Amino acid sequence: MTVFLVVGGIGVVLLLVALVVGDVLDGAFEGLSAGFFSTEALAGFLGALGFGGAIALDATGSTSAAVVIGLVLGVLLGWAAAKASRFLHGDGTTDTVRTSDMVEKIGSVVSAIPEGGFGVVSISVGGHITRLNARSSVAVPPGTQVSVTQVISPTAVQVEPLFLP
Repeated sequence: MTVFLVVGGIGVVLLLVALVVGDVLDGAFEGLSAGFFSTEALAGFLGALGFGGAIALDATGSTSAAVVIGLVLGVLLGWAAAKASRFLHGDGTTDTVRTSDMVEKIGSVVSAIPEGGFGVVSISVGGHITRLNARSSVAVPPGTQVSVTQVISPTAVQVEPLFLP
């Protein structure tokens, strides 16, 4: 039973280290299977193997059954921890908002857009509020909702009002 408890304790310590140190330890597992072996997944596997095996050994009295039950629990919890870690960390594609993400999004005019000139619009994409220079084919007063129709440059978009007052 002591071996199972030590393995479970190592899993808990590894999880605490992962929380404190962060992504530094994940670099050690980069060469293995496309990111499946995150520090959180390894900590979950070891914790479930150790503590699940100890509980199974106490309940059944059989070391072989405890090892099998511990391995099954370890794989399940390790897999769940890897999925949760990937979900929480994201894949990096949605972290940066690009101007091209603004097309067909709805925003509101912050600074009036004169006919043939530029104003300012505020657009929310993926929880990020972005202010951009905006041009429109018609004059648009502040507070009007607009839809982005085209990207002019990294800092400017073409918009059209949804409703004219």
